[in-house]
Amino acid sequence: MSRELIRPDREPLIALVDKTARVMRADMVAGAHRAGFAEVAPSHNAVFATLPPEGARAADMAARAGITRQSMGEVVRDMVRLGMLEMVPDPTDGRAKLVTYTDYGRQVAQAGMDHINALDRMFRDELGEAEYEAARRVLARVRELLTP
Repeated sequence: MSRELIRPDREPLIALVDKTARVMRADMVAGAHRAGFAEVAPSHNAVFATLPPEGARAADMAARAGITRQSMGEVVRDMVRLGMLEMVPDPTDGRAKLVTYTDYGRQVAQAGMDHINALDRMFRDELGEAEYEAARRVLARVRELLTP
């Protein structure tokens, strides 16, 4: 039995996607800093990616982000401390709390959305409409193939 690993002959798609996602998340944080929100941290991406405008329970956000409730709770507490989020009573369950944006948090989130829109325009300009849409279709299809 051979002890040598058989490696791919080129960088695997999973590595390309992972490295691209990491670069894009780091770019989001750098964009927030350039926009004047120096307190934004990489861990905050989990909230920005999962918190809808109407608010949500931290446990639901954690499930969408694929992280533990405890990890999401830490990030939420940090962002509450920074004035970006607040916890309000859940109108459907008096025992639960909803995470919502403060006015300041909405400004930070909107700056992020503006940056995402600018990135999409840059990708379209650089790749061309057909190639950009093809990349989106391929990535969406890969996700579908691996989603149970």
